[in-house]
Amino acid sequence: MRTRLLLGGLLSATLLALTGVAVAGPASAAQPLRLQYKTSATGATADQAEPWFDLVNDGTSAVALSGVKIRYYFKADSGSPQYRFACSWAVISCSTVTGTFGTISPGTATADRYLEVGFTSGSLAAGTRTGDMQLRFHRADWQRLNQGDDHSFGPARTTYGDWTKITVYHNGTLVWGTAPVGGDPSPTPTVTITPTPGGGGVVFDDFDYSDADDPDITAHNWTVRTNSGGPGVPGASWPKQNVTFPTLSGANRALQLKAVTDGTASGTQQSEVLHQRKFLEGTYAARVKFSDAPVSGPDGDHVVQTFFTITPLAFDMDPNYSEQDFEYLPNGGWGEPANIMYATSWETYRNEPWEAVNVHTEVRQSYAGWHDLVLQVSGGQIRYYIDGALFAEHGGVYYPETAQSVNFNLWFINGGLVGSSVPRDYVQQVDWFYHAKNEVVSPSEVLNRVNGYRSAATTWVDTVPAP
Repeated sequence: MRTRLLLGGLLSATLLALTGVAVAGPASAAQPLRLQYKTSATGATADQAEPWFDLVNDGTSAVALSGVKIRYYFKADSGSPQYRFACSWAVISCSTVTGTFGTISPGTATADRYLEVGFTSGSLAAGTRTGDMQLRFHRADWQRLNQGDDHSFGPARTTYGDWTKITVYHNGTLVWGTAPVGGDPSPTPTVTITPTPGGGGVVFDDFDYSDADDPDITAHNWTVRTNSGGPGVPGASWPKQNVTFPTLSGANRALQLKAVTDGTASGTQQSEVLHQRKFLEGTYAARVKFSDAPVSGPDGDHVVQTFFTITPLAFDMDPNYSEQDFEYLPNGGWGEPANIMYATSWETYRNEPWEAVNVHTEVRQSYAGWHDLVLQVSGGQIRYYIDGALFAEHGGVYYPETAQSVNFNLWFINGGLVGSSVPRDYVQQVDWFYHAKNEVVSPSEVLNRVNGYRSAATTWVDTVPAP
């Protein structure tokens, strides 16, 4: 037996020298961590690599995640492109997950770069796992990348399973996986990181404005619409005075939109407020109050109350057009007889003859009152949440490609006005707006951040770069 062990050790050492890899065996009491992997991008070429991880603690004691590094090894495309990391979703929260890139020199045929995933906080108890970590990275120029020759890529891994072509280090020691040996096989030192919410910048607005002529509105990159045109009743106006900022309680104000009609085009007024066009991936959120009935006058008009993002349509069937909508119709419309909430994601459309390329999810019930609306755009998926619950999930061709603006508007569907000349007013209110660029933020964490701004008496922040 002793002879066989010695021989096995010599063979292992010889193989290590010949193959040029560092190896850690299966997890044990001394090496408790094990990495399971799957990919949701299985093609040899892809818009982005999508390695998803699930870290398992098979040991008998808890492991501080701040001491853990996970490395995914890949071969850079020609031309030495730069890469960008993102966390689309994680059970342990993307706010605790970090991703950096390193270089292996000299490289191998299957690896000269690596993505190193770390954690800012958290602890993994004995016998537990982190759960789903949906990660991705892409070229900074968004050209398709070749992952077919990458060391860590497993195209057949569409369900989670142990994967030793990804390494795990614990406090600087390799405890799982097989790594190509290069000029820097050791993980970067563990550091304490205070995550900055919104890695690409944030926008927060508490709508602390005096009126629609307040110069801070323009200074904060909002526009109160006054120009004519759609959507809505042809010939309707968009007067600035329909946008106000009433006090909700104490010193807290809200953005208020008003729409008015007497049943005629000339007597119909709509309203809209929009931010500049500089948003794409990340998290969008707003607290919005919808209403089922007019403030005054007869009820029944097909009115649309909204929070949405949009890229303008340059021409019919423009492939760069995009739109993600929360649209509440309290009195129905578009063939619906009663209140309905839509979440709609658009690829493109044509006005004449009408042709729409979109996908929508709807719920037929009243949404009168205040609601927290969260939109996540990341990793090829668009997720809509209402009051913390997932409402819709869209993807594919409906995923946006170009910079968008953020909009709130209140308007009437053409042909949907009730037959009365008595004026009626509808209102929609917005308590606050929040955006985190290039970051997926859970609905609960959005509220934590908004409450943090309010506790600090911060009414406006905008660190998202201008377009």
